[in-house]
Amino acid sequence: MTLEVRPVRSGGELKRFIRLPWRIYRNEPLWVPPLVYERKRFLDRRKNPFFKHGEAEYFLAWRDGQVVGRITAQVDRDFNDFHQNRWGMFGFFESEDDPEVARALLDAADGWLRERGRDRMVGPMDFTLNDESGIVIEGFDLPPMIKQPYHPRYYQALVEGAPGMVKVQDLYMWNLEVTDREQVLPIVWELAEKLEPEHGIKLRHLRKKDLQAELDRFLEVYNIAWSTNWGFVPIGREEMEHTAKEMKPILDEDWMMACDTADGETVGIALTVPDVNQVFKRMNGRVLPIGWLKFLWYKPRVDRVRVGFLGVKPEYQHTGIAAAMYAEHYRQAARKPQGGGEMGWILESNEAMNRGMEAMGGRIVKRYRVYERLFA
Repeated sequence: MTLEVRPVRSGGELKRFIRLPWRIYRNEPLWVPPLVYERKRFLDRRKNPFFKHGEAEYFLAWRDGQVVGRITAQVDRDFNDFHQNRWGMFGFFESEDDPEVARALLDAADGWLRERGRDRMVGPMDFTLNDESGIVIEGFDLPPMIKQPYHPRYYQALVEGAPGMVKVQDLYMWNLEVTDREQVLPIVWELAEKLEPEHGIKLRHLRKKDLQAELDRFLEVYNIAWSTNWGFVPIGREEMEHTAKEMKPILDEDWMMACDTADGETVGIALTVPDVNQVFKRMNGRVLPIGWLKFLWYKPRVDRVRVGFLGVKPEYQHTGIAAAMYAEHYRQAARKPQGGGEMGWILESNEAMNRGMEAMGGRIVKRYRVYERLFA
């Protein structure tokens, strides 16, 4: 049977692109179906702010009239301008357990990127490293949290078996539990206690009613604190507003925190969210007719969180801000339904953050691998 990879060119083909995972993961009980309407919006070039500074092509692999795989190829001009490079990315990779399909998909993305003058292909990223990224290589026995990918075990072999695909970076998820408090190094609590009396820096919780002002503070810290990280791309105001609007129904002020100086400058930020994947699992991708009722019923019962962002402006990293935010997470976990969760992802090359997780008594429970193929 002939295998063909071709771009998505109709609404029906886009629907097949979105729906393919339901067949790929039909025997994967831990997989969490995404919300179909959210995936449509995310892939809509008119609605996703990514397309203000990027372009992408969506591909489907067909065999005998059936979709057997998918992939995207994308160019992010903001990323290229910031790093002064000519990288291209791929993402949304899904495939049957067939090396021929995987190679054909990767080659299709490769060809599209070469035509646009790229010098390598890096991924998977959906569409940037701030979205779902990497191939799962460890943690198959754990359900994915919000904005975490989940893959069959054979994906690693498919990607690594394709010509020229090599590891470029691993991403870690660290597990932290309130019951592990005794494992935390004493210096963490000491630094947290000294933050305000010695440095005049006070921890506070973000308020959703002030969300627009908080977004500006978040962006300032994020675009400074993460700027030296591998794969970083600055987040613009429009993209941050779009993300905040999508996430507002799941935000919990108890898990959103900032550290301010005496004159009101925000110098540290932490954004943690309840793991609503526990709710989405029960919705099976549907909001209507009763999916929204399931969301309202099960959301208060979510018992895990994901620490998605925690950063400090470089000139304040010696003050103990990170320690204070870690300590506050433990305090909240002791009183909230969520008694623990996962921190990350964290780059394997980010030695400071990984040492911090060790100091907190954490352990790595998931690894995602990002690959690259250099163009000759």
